[in-house]
This record gives sequence, C-alpha cells and structure tokens, in this order.
Amino acid sequence: MNIKEINSLVKEGIYPCKCQTPELIETHISWVILCDAHVFKIKKPVHYTFLDFSTLEKRKYYCEREIVLNKRLTKNVYKGIIPITQKNGKLMLGGYKSVDQVIDYAIQMKKLNPERRMDIELQAGRVTVNDIFAIADKLLSFHQNATVIDHAAYPPMKDEFNDLEGFVSEKKPLDVYASVTISDAIQVSNSFLEQNADLVSQRQEEGFVRDCHGDLHTRNIFLLRKPVIFDCLEFNDNFRQIDILNELAFFCMDLEAFGYPDLSDQFFNYYNGQFEVCRNESERLLFIYYKAYRANVRAKVNMLRAESAEDSSVKKQALKDTEKYLKLMKSYLDFISKNSDPNQNSEHDEKNDEL
Repeated sequence: MNIKEINSLVKEGIYPCKCQTPELIETHISWVILCDAHVFKIKKPVHYTFLDFSTLEKRKYYCEREIVLNKRLTKNVYKGIIPITQKNGKLMLGGYKSVDQVIDYAIQMKKLNPERRMDIELQAGRVTVNDIFAIADKLLSFHQNATVIDHAAYPPMKDEFNDLEGFVSEKKPLDVYASVTISDAIQVSNSFLEQNADLVSQRQEEGFVRDCHGDLHTRNIFLLRKPVIFDCLEFNDNFRQIDILNELAFFCMDLEAFGYPDLSDQFFNYYNGQFEVCRNESERLLFIYYKAYRANVRAKVNMLRAESAEDSSVKKQALKDTEKYLKLMKSYLDFISKNSDPNQNSEHDEKNDEL
C-alpha cells in the first residue's frame, strides 16, 4: 500500500469493528490505525539494509512472525492477520474470497490505554520504582526461558554501529550532527570491540546470547496492572538474538534519554541481583558500550523518521530526538575512553568486582 491508499482507508475505509474516528500513526516502517477498541498495523513496502518489506509475500510473512514472536511476552493483545481488500471502490479490512483480491495485510491488536504507555508516563513523571521492578520481573522470567543462541555467528555489531557514517552522509541536509564527531565515535567503537572480542565470544559460549525482544524501549511498554511488553523485533533475527546485556542496555539507555538515570540504575541492579548477567568491570564497560550502540540505533531511526515525515512538526521533533541520541551516544563513548584498559580484556574472566 501507499500513503494515498492509507489515507483513503483511514477516511472512508470499512473496518471489522467499531471505528468512529480512526487515527493514523506513522513510523519509518509501519502505518498504525487506532480504532475504538482495536489497532491495525500495516507494514510499509520499504527495503532498507536491515529489513525487506518490499513484496506482499514478505509483508505477510513478517506479519505472521510478529504475531508468533510477540505472544512470548503478551497475552490476548495480538488477534491475528487481516487481509486488506476493496469493496464497491472502498478499501476494507477483511471480507475477501480469493487471495488474488488481497491488496495488503494488517495485524489486528487489542487497543491498550494510550495514557499508560511508558514513555508518556515518564514524561508525566508518573513512573515508580515498583513499575520498574515489575518490568524487571517479567523480563527475568522471559530471558531465563528464552532460547539460547549458540550456533550462529555473533551479529556484525561493528558494521551496524559504523553505518551511522553512511546515514549521516546520505541525510546531510538534516544537519543534526554538527556537535558530534562521527569519525571519533567510530574509532572508539572499533577499538573497544577489538579489545573485547574475546569477552563477547565468551559470553555467547556461556549462554548469554538468547532470542530476546530486540526492541526494548519505553514506547513498547504499557504500564497496566501488569506491564505489557509488545512489538518485539521480527524482521531481522540478528537484531533480536542478542546478548541479554545488549537487551537491557536498550531499556536503560531509553530511561536515561528521558532523564531518569536513577530508575535505570535501580532497574539494572534489581535485575542483575536476581540473574547475574554482569559480573565484573569488563562486563560493566560492555554494558555501557551497548548503551552507546542503542543510542546509535535510535539516532538512525529518528533520521529515517525525519526523512519520511510529511508533517513539519513531526520532522522537527525527529531531528531534535536524533540530536539527543547522538549526544547520548557520545557521552557513553567518552566514558568508555576514560575507563578502558587495553590490557583488561585478557583478564576479564578473573575479575569479579562487586558492582
């Protein structure tokens, strides 16, 4: 589907549920339509280096994958896949008789209270330590039971980090990175990964690389009676099958981006106290590096948001967020530069400092 068809579906489409005033939310890879009690998510026909939704068959496949993977952490949120067809010249969700009539596919989800989305609660100052501990408890159970990944090469994090330079070069008109020296960030990243290659490999051998959520930030969490963690990353297994430290770093980085380093520390210390995934100072620095990597990812996501945004206010906010994440990335790398010992990686397994 294209934006013209999406707008037509929002304005005059036919839905399988009550939908008086549908609302459209757009991300860099999806269109999301909010109805009265349900949400319909449609994948954009895009092809980036990290995902491919370019064909109808691929979009259907990844809709199916999204539902299967997200049911690991959610119950009664993902309802199923609905085909998008036409009836009397109007686009409709469902109601087809032949696969040849399918224009696209949508994932139907239960609509959750938007005011309880965690990023909104953070902005309002309503998130408590008890909320943080409840999220940690849910993740502890999930991670401890997640599939251990021991048969595949570790994701090419160096390349994933360094492609920031390509993003910046291609999107030069965005002009949001003047205060950040990208080449310096890449140099620090390359050096750190080289020094800690054995540590990264050893952690995979020890079972810390698992099939995780992969996109663990506060927009993907609802603070209901029990926290709901949804929208895991389905389109690239390498981005989801990661070190648990990498997963936790995303969430902690996001808390810090919202100005809550205290909640970040409390979350991590609580989690690590029950499932020790960070055991010494070398692994503590690896955790900081993963925060830098995650800030790098969020900066690139916001560059894509800014590039695709039609609304000037949305574009402006995306550029502002890009700048924020680039600066946060730099702060983590500065910390690593000041605290890394080039010789410590050879003795990381001998250290068991109290964290």
